[in-house]
Amino acid sequence: MGEGQAGAAEPFAHEESMDPATAAFVAHRNLLFTVAYEMLGSAADAEDVLQETWLRWAGIDLGTVHDRRAYLVRITTRQALMRLRALGRRRESYVGPWLPEPLLTAPDVAEDVELAESVSMAMLLVLETLSPTERAVFVLREVFDLDYGEIADAVGKSQAAVRQIAHRARSHVAARRPRDAVTPNETRDALDAFQQAVETGDLQHLLDILAPDVVLLSDGGGIKKALAHPIVGAGKVARLLSAGLDRFGAKAWVEPVQVNGYPGLVMRIDGEIDGVVALRVEDGLVTAVYFVRNPVKLTHVERETALSR
Repeated sequence: MGEGQAGAAEPFAHEESMDPATAAFVAHRNLLFTVAYEMLGSAADAEDVLQETWLRWAGIDLGTVHDRRAYLVRITTRQALMRLRALGRRRESYVGPWLPEPLLTAPDVAEDVELAESVSMAMLLVLETLSPTERAVFVLREVFDLDYGEIADAVGKSQAAVRQIAHRARSHVAARRPRDAVTPNETRDALDAFQQAVETGDLQHLLDILAPDVVLLSDGGGIKKALAHPIVGAGKVARLLSAGLDRFGAKAWVEPVQVNGYPGLVMRIDGEIDGVVALRVEDGLVTAVYFVRNPVKLTHVERETALSR
Protein backbone atom coordinates (compact mmCIF):
# COMPACT_ATOMS: atom_id res chain seq x y z
CA MET A 1 0.00 0.00 0.00
CA GLY A 2 1.39 3.41 -0.96
CA GLU A 3 2.32 6.25 1.35
CA GLY A 4 -0.78 8.22 0.44
CA GLN A 5 -2.98 5.30 1.29
CA ALA A 6 -1.27 3.87 4.34
CA GLY A 7 -1.93 6.89 6.54
CA ALA A 8 -5.67 7.00 5.96
CA ALA A 9 -6.01 3.23 6.33
CA GLU A 10 -4.29 2.99 9.69
CA PRO A 11 -7.51 3.41 11.75
CA PHE A 12 -8.78 0.27 10.01
CA ALA A 13 -5.69 -1.87 10.58
CA HIS A 14 -7.44 -4.83 12.31
CA GLU A 15 -9.76 -6.19 9.64
CA GLU A 16 -11.10 -9.02 11.79
CA SER A 17 -12.66 -6.49 14.17
CA MET A 18 -14.14 -4.22 11.51
CA ASP A 19 -17.81 -3.38 11.37
CA PRO A 20 -19.49 -3.99 7.96
CA ALA A 21 -19.30 -0.32 6.87
CA THR A 22 -15.59 -0.08 7.61
CA ALA A 23 -14.87 -3.43 5.96
CA ALA A 24 -16.67 -2.33 2.77
CA PHE A 25 -14.78 0.97 2.66
CA VAL A 26 -11.41 -0.73 3.15
CA ALA A 27 -12.22 -3.39 0.54
CA HIS A 28 -12.88 -0.74 -2.11
CA ARG A 29 -10.42 1.91 -0.94
CA ASN A 30 -7.84 1.48 -3.72
CA LEU A 31 -10.62 1.65 -6.32
CA LEU A 32 -12.06 4.81 -4.75
CA PHE A 33 -8.63 6.44 -4.59
CA THR A 34 -8.05 5.63 -8.27
CA VAL A 35 -11.42 7.12 -9.27
CA ALA A 36 -10.68 10.32 -7.33
CA TYR A 37 -7.11 10.57 -8.60
CA GLU A 38 -8.12 10.15 -12.25
CA MET A 39 -10.74 12.84 -11.83
CA LEU A 40 -8.41 15.27 -10.03
CA GLY A 41 -4.83 14.54 -11.12
CA SER A 42 -3.78 15.12 -7.52
CA ALA A 43 -3.12 12.45 -4.91
CA ALA A 44 -3.42 14.95 -2.07
CA ASP A 45 -6.87 16.05 -3.25
CA ALA A 46 -7.87 12.44 -3.88
CA GLU A 47 -7.03 11.60 -0.27
CA ASP A 48 -9.15 14.51 0.94
CA VAL A 49 -12.02 13.22 -1.18
CA LEU A 50 -11.67 9.79 0.42
CA GLN A 51 -11.86 11.32 3.87
CA GLU A 52 -15.09 13.07 2.89
CA THR A 53 -16.36 9.83 1.37
CA TRP A 54 -15.68 7.95 4.60
CA LEU A 55 -17.45 10.56 6.73
CA ARG A 56 -20.57 10.29 4.56
CA TRP A 57 -20.38 6.50 4.25
CA ALA A 58 -20.06 6.05 8.02
CA GLY A 59 -23.47 7.67 8.49
CA ILE A 60 -25.31 5.48 5.97
CA ASP A 61 -27.79 2.78 6.99
CA LEU A 62 -26.29 -0.24 5.18
CA GLY A 63 -29.70 -1.88 5.15
CA THR A 64 -30.72 0.63 2.47
CA VAL A 65 -27.67 -0.02 0.28
CA HIS A 66 -28.13 -2.60 -2.48
CA ASP A 67 -24.63 -2.35 -4.02
CA ARG A 68 -21.96 -1.09 -1.63
CA ARG A 69 -19.29 -0.68 -4.31
CA ALA A 70 -21.58 1.41 -6.53
CA TYR A 71 -22.74 3.49 -3.57
CA LEU A 72 -19.17 4.26 -2.50
CA VAL A 73 -18.18 5.16 -6.05
CA ARG A 74 -21.16 7.50 -6.24
CA ILE A 75 -20.17 9.33 -3.04
CA THR A 76 -16.54 9.57 -4.20
CA THR A 77 -17.54 10.88 -7.62
CA ARG A 78 -19.78 13.58 -6.19
CA GLN A 79 -17.09 14.71 -3.75
CA ALA A 80 -14.47 14.69 -6.50
CA LEU A 81 -16.72 16.72 -8.80
CA MET A 82 -17.16 19.44 -6.19
CA ARG A 83 -13.41 19.56 -5.57
CA LEU A 84 -12.62 19.53 -9.29
CA ARG A 85 -14.76 22.60 -9.89
CA ALA A 86 -12.97 24.39 -7.04
CA LEU A 87 -9.56 23.29 -8.35
CA GLY A 88 -10.32 24.77 -11.74
CA ARG A 89 -10.41 28.21 -10.17
CA ARG A 90 -7.17 27.59 -8.25
CA ARG A 91 -5.32 26.38 -11.31
CA GLU A 92 -6.09 29.58 -13.18
CA SER A 93 -3.65 31.34 -10.84
CA TYR A 94 -1.05 28.51 -10.79
CA VAL A 95 2.51 29.72 -11.43
CA GLY A 96 3.78 28.24 -14.71
CA PRO A 97 2.57 25.05 -16.42
CA TRP A 98 0.46 22.71 -14.27
CA LEU A 99 1.27 18.98 -14.36
CA PRO A 100 -0.48 16.12 -12.55
CA GLU A 101 0.97 14.87 -9.28
CA PRO A 102 3.15 11.84 -10.13
CA LEU A 103 2.71 8.52 -8.36
CA LEU A 104 5.19 5.71 -7.88
CA THR A 105 3.16 2.70 -9.01
CA ALA A 106 3.54 -1.06 -8.60
CA PRO A 107 4.31 -3.45 -11.50
CA ASP A 108 0.72 -4.74 -11.49
CA VAL A 109 -0.49 -1.34 -12.70
CA ALA A 110 1.74 -1.60 -15.79
CA GLU A 111 0.36 -5.10 -16.43
CA ASP A 112 -3.17 -3.67 -16.70
CA VAL A 113 -2.73 -1.79 -19.98
CA GLU A 114 -5.99 0.13 -19.76
CA LEU A 115 -5.39 1.20 -16.16
CA ALA A 116 -1.80 2.23 -16.94
CA GLU A 117 -2.89 4.37 -19.88
CA SER A 118 -5.70 5.95 -17.86
CA VAL A 119 -3.33 7.16 -15.12
CA SER A 120 -0.43 8.10 -17.41
CA MET A 121 0.73 11.71 -17.26
CA ALA A 122 -0.20 12.13 -20.92
CA MET A 123 -3.78 10.91 -20.41
CA LEU A 124 -4.29 12.93 -17.22
CA LEU A 125 -3.33 16.05 -19.18
CA VAL A 126 -5.84 15.14 -21.87
CA LEU A 127 -8.51 14.69 -19.18
CA GLU A 128 -7.69 18.20 -17.95
CA THR A 129 -9.20 19.54 -21.19
CA LEU A 130 -12.63 18.05 -20.39
CA SER A 131 -15.31 19.73 -18.32
CA PRO A 132 -15.69 18.29 -14.79
CA THR A 133 -18.83 16.32 -15.71
CA GLU A 134 -17.30 15.05 -18.96
CA ARG A 135 -14.24 13.92 -17.06
CA ALA A 136 -16.29 12.07 -14.47
CA VAL A 137 -18.42 10.34 -17.10
CA PHE A 138 -15.40 9.38 -19.21
CA VAL A 139 -13.47 7.96 -16.25
CA LEU A 140 -16.42 6.00 -14.85
CA ARG A 141 -17.44 4.59 -18.23
CA GLU A 142 -14.19 4.05 -20.12
CA VAL A 143 -11.89 3.12 -17.24
CA PHE A 144 -14.17 1.53 -14.65
CA ASP A 145 -16.88 0.25 -17.02
CA LEU A 146 -19.82 1.41 -14.92
CA ASP A 147 -23.20 1.19 -16.59
CA TYR A 148 -24.99 4.37 -17.61
CA GLY A 149 -27.49 4.08 -14.79
CA GLU A 150 -24.77 4.03 -12.13
CA ILE A 151 -23.00 6.97 -13.78
CA ALA A 152 -26.26 8.93 -14.01
CA ASP A 153 -26.75 8.48 -10.25
CA ALA A 154 -23.16 9.56 -9.57
CA VAL A 155 -23.21 12.77 -11.64
CA GLY A 156 -26.86 13.72 -11.16
CA LYS A 157 -27.87 13.50 -14.83
CA SER A 158 -30.34 11.43 -16.80
CA GLN A 159 -29.09 8.30 -18.57
CA ALA A 160 -29.80 9.92 -21.94
CA ALA A 161 -27.71 12.96 -21.00
CA VAL A 162 -24.90 10.72 -19.72
CA ARG A 163 -24.81 8.83 -23.02
CA GLN A 164 -24.44 12.11 -24.91
CA ILE A 165 -21.75 13.34 -22.53
CA ALA A 166 -19.88 10.03 -22.84
CA HIS A 167 -19.95 10.23 -26.65
CA ARG A 168 -18.70 13.83 -26.60
CA ALA A 169 -15.95 13.03 -24.09
CA ARG A 170 -14.78 9.96 -26.05
CA SER A 171 -14.51 11.99 -29.24
CA HIS A 172 -12.62 14.75 -27.45
CA VAL A 173 -10.14 12.33 -25.86
CA ALA A 174 -9.68 10.32 -29.07
CA ALA A 175 -8.61 13.46 -30.90
CA ARG A 176 -5.93 14.24 -28.31
CA ARG A 177 -4.59 10.90 -27.05
CA PRO A 178 -1.63 9.13 -28.73
CA ARG A 179 -2.64 7.55 -32.03
CA ASP A 180 -1.55 4.05 -30.98
CA ALA A 181 -1.36 2.46 -27.56
CA VAL A 182 2.23 2.39 -26.32
CA THR A 183 3.40 -0.52 -24.20
CA PRO A 184 5.48 -0.01 -21.06
CA ASN A 185 8.32 -1.87 -22.82
CA GLU A 186 8.31 0.65 -25.68
CA THR A 187 8.36 3.47 -23.16
CA ARG A 188 11.18 1.70 -21.27
CA ASP A 189 13.28 1.47 -24.46
CA ALA A 190 12.78 5.17 -25.17
CA LEU A 191 13.43 6.07 -21.53
CA ASP A 192 16.68 4.06 -21.42
CA ALA A 193 17.93 5.85 -24.52
CA PHE A 194 16.76 9.18 -23.12
CA GLN A 195 18.49 8.57 -19.77
CA GLN A 196 21.75 7.53 -21.43
CA ALA A 197 21.74 10.54 -23.74
CA VAL A 198 21.06 12.99 -20.92
CA GLU A 199 23.62 11.45 -18.55
CA THR A 200 26.39 11.32 -21.16
CA GLY A 201 25.57 14.72 -22.63
CA ASP A 202 25.39 13.12 -26.09
CA LEU A 203 23.38 15.83 -27.84
CA GLN A 204 23.13 13.94 -31.14
CA HIS A 205 21.85 10.79 -29.41
CA LEU A 206 19.27 12.89 -27.62
CA LEU A 207 18.20 14.50 -30.88
CA ASP A 208 17.80 11.04 -32.42
CA ILE A 209 15.14 9.98 -29.89
CA LEU A 210 13.22 13.26 -29.69
CA ALA A 211 10.37 13.91 -32.11
CA PRO A 212 10.91 17.10 -34.16
CA ASP A 213 7.96 18.78 -32.41
CA VAL A 214 8.66 17.39 -28.92
CA VAL A 215 7.30 19.48 -26.03
CA LEU A 216 9.01 19.98 -22.67
CA LEU A 217 6.81 20.98 -19.73
CA SER A 218 8.16 21.61 -16.25
CA ASP A 219 6.16 22.29 -13.09
CA GLY A 220 7.79 24.10 -10.19
CA GLY A 221 4.58 25.58 -8.81
CA GLY A 222 6.35 28.85 -8.08
CA ILE A 223 8.37 27.04 -5.38
CA LYS A 224 11.22 25.62 -7.46
CA LYS A 225 12.74 27.00 -10.63
CA ALA A 226 10.97 25.74 -13.74
CA LEU A 227 10.19 26.84 -17.26
CA ALA A 228 7.49 29.50 -17.39
CA HIS A 229 6.21 28.21 -20.73
CA PRO A 230 6.36 24.97 -22.74
CA ILE A 231 9.47 24.52 -24.89
CA VAL A 232 8.84 23.08 -28.35
CA GLY A 233 11.34 21.55 -30.78
CA ALA A 234 13.98 18.81 -30.55
CA GLY A 235 16.96 21.18 -30.71
CA LYS A 236 15.72 23.50 -27.94
CA VAL A 237 14.64 20.63 -25.69
CA ALA A 238 17.89 18.70 -26.15
CA ARG A 239 20.04 21.72 -25.32
CA LEU A 240 17.97 22.56 -22.24
CA LEU A 241 18.14 19.01 -20.89
CA SER A 242 21.89 18.74 -21.47
CA ALA A 243 22.55 22.13 -19.88
CA GLY A 244 20.36 21.29 -16.88
CA LEU A 245 22.26 18.12 -15.98
CA ASP A 246 25.62 19.79 -16.61
CA ARG A 247 24.69 22.50 -14.11
CA PHE A 248 24.25 19.98 -11.29
CA GLY A 249 27.18 17.76 -12.34
CA ALA A 250 28.15 14.89 -10.04
CA LYS A 251 25.60 15.94 -7.42
CA ALA A 252 22.78 14.72 -9.69
CA TRP A 253 21.75 11.18 -10.49
CA VAL A 254 18.61 9.60 -11.90
CA GLU A 255 16.80 6.45 -10.82
CA PRO A 256 14.50 4.42 -13.12
CA VAL A 257 11.08 3.87 -11.54
CA GLN A 258 7.46 3.18 -12.49
CA VAL A 259 5.63 6.51 -12.68
CA ASN A 260 1.88 6.43 -13.24
CA GLY A 261 2.01 2.97 -14.76
CA TYR A 262 4.91 3.64 -17.12
CA PRO A 263 8.70 3.79 -16.83
CA GLY A 264 9.92 7.15 -15.54
CA LEU A 265 12.84 8.72 -13.73
CA VAL A 266 13.33 10.20 -10.29
CA MET A 267 16.09 12.83 -10.23
CA ARG A 268 18.01 13.32 -7.01
CA ILE A 269 20.37 16.15 -6.09
CA ASP A 270 22.70 15.37 -3.18
CA GLY A 271 20.47 12.39 -2.42
CA GLU A 272 17.25 14.41 -2.13
CA ILE A 273 14.43 14.07 -4.66
CA ASP A 274 14.52 17.08 -6.96
CA GLY A 275 12.01 16.04 -9.60
CA VAL A 276 10.25 13.33 -11.56
CA VAL A 277 10.47 12.83 -15.31
CA ALA A 278 7.77 11.11 -17.34
CA LEU A 279 7.66 10.75 -21.12
CA ARG A 280 5.05 10.52 -23.83
CA VAL A 281 6.21 8.18 -26.58
CA GLU A 282 4.78 7.75 -30.07
CA ASP A 283 6.25 5.68 -32.92
CA GLY A 284 9.40 5.11 -30.88
CA LEU A 285 10.11 8.82 -30.40
CA VAL A 286 9.65 11.02 -27.36
CA THR A 287 6.89 13.52 -28.15
CA ALA A 288 6.62 15.07 -24.67
CA VAL A 289 8.79 15.37 -21.58
CA TYR A 290 7.05 16.11 -18.28
CA PHE A 291 9.30 17.31 -15.45
CA VAL A 292 7.62 17.81 -12.06
CA ARG A 293 9.76 19.78 -9.56
CA ASN A 294 7.07 21.25 -7.31
CA PRO A 295 7.98 19.67 -3.93
CA VAL A 296 4.33 19.64 -2.87
CA LYS A 297 3.73 17.13 -5.67
CA LEU A 298 6.66 14.81 -4.87
CA THR A 299 5.39 13.18 -1.69
CA HIS A 300 4.06 10.09 -3.53
CA VAL A 301 7.31 9.06 -5.22
CA GLU A 302 9.01 7.68 -2.12
CA ARG A 303 6.74 4.62 -1.89
CA GLU A 304 4.37 2.83 -4.24
CA THR A 305 0.72 3.85 -4.31
CA ALA A 306 -1.82 1.06 -4.82
CA LEU A 307 -4.28 1.58 -7.67
CA SER A 308 -7.06 -0.68 -8.90
CA ARG A 309 -10.12 -0.89 -11.11
